[in-house]
Amino acid sequence: MSDQSVIDYRDLLTGLNALGEQQAQMLRARSKRAANKHLSKPGSLTQWAAQLPADIAKGLSPQRWGDLPKWQQCLDSLPPLTASSCDFSSGVRIGEAADCNDTQREQLRMSLMALHPWRKGPYQLFGLDVDTEWRSDWKWNRLLPHIAPLKDKLVLDVGCGNGYHCWRMYGEGAQRVIGIDPSPRFVVQFYALKHFTNQFAAQDTAPQPTSKPALPLQSTEQTSTVGATPATSLPVDILPLGIEDLPPALEAFDTVFSMGVLYHRRSAMDHLLELKACLKPGGQLVLETLVIEGDNGEVLVPEGRYAKMRNVWFIPSPPTLLGWLRKCGFKTPRLVDVCNTRTDEQRSTEWMHFESLSDFLDPNDNSRTCEGHPAPLRAVFIAEC
Repeated sequence: MSDQSVIDYRDLLTGLNALGEQQAQMLRARSKRAANKHLSKPGSLTQWAAQLPADIAKGLSPQRWGDLPKWQQCLDSLPPLTASSCDFSSGVRIGEAADCNDTQREQLRMSLMALHPWRKGPYQLFGLDVDTEWRSDWKWNRLLPHIAPLKDKLVLDVGCGNGYHCWRMYGEGAQRVIGIDPSPRFVVQFYALKHFTNQFAAQDTAPQPTSKPALPLQSTEQTSTVGATPATSLPVDILPLGIEDLPPALEAFDTVFSMGVLYHRRSAMDHLLELKACLKPGGQLVLETLVIEGDNGEVLVPEGRYAKMRNVWFIPSPPTLLGWLRKCGFKTPRLVDVCNTRTDEQRSTEWMHFESLSDFLDPNDNSRTCEGHPAPLRAVFIAEC
């Protein structure tokens, strides 16, 4: 992979610096109260922007991830298509069928298929349906009526996968959406899609010139390629980071989403505190996770695998998780949705042809996993900071 192979993420850094100035003004207004109450000093978005290029380079290091050069070739092979429109409010649609011919659409399919498996979606690109493993739109429709409006908000999506929900958050009017996920394949999938949205400015300005997508591997000093024209970029980005990579006590986001992450954390309490540290005072947490039926204090701790997953640590009952949220200092935590995961919501498809939910359940009793645990039951919790 060439040292010149970069994605132009200067829009993100510029945006964070601007937001950092706003944050500094708020912090000055709070400084007297903070001194009186001995509150910890929040982290700075400006400082985070300064450290991000190095963090991105580390998260997308070819020395660490040997498949990155191959994935870069997938990005380079994307056909030169121009989307006449995009829709992020009723789904995620980029372009229309009339924007390309059948040959270009097949080239697009082959390029995107090389990034298999596609787990979160679905997506529609230029008349091509990317039928992902998860119907992530169903989850979005379940939680959307319960969350605070996202219009003009700064939003963080922790464990965002390839960014499906990030696009939907932007479709609800968010000022800027930042997703974090340590899996480089998901980051590459996101930038394959964002490549085709770069012509659209946040206020639906006229299309701008775009360049081939590439991975954000270099430091700030290396982000300028000779002769390159910076592309206008929608304020939606995914970073190859885990939540532990964020500055402590950032206190910057209006809304923080954590969906499908809690049960993968060795310390559920620590994860809740990390999420809380990202929120502004008064900000909202949207937490979606596996739960079990039960009373306060009941928690499933699988000794082996759960639904063939190795890294499942704690699956609490809803009353237990509400207690955890209160103990971590969240205000008015509430349960807003509970539903069983169905095999038509998570399943194998052409775009994800590995095992899926039907393979994880007891073939004789779909109320149990193949290990004998309760089948996946997912719940959405809302709380304020």
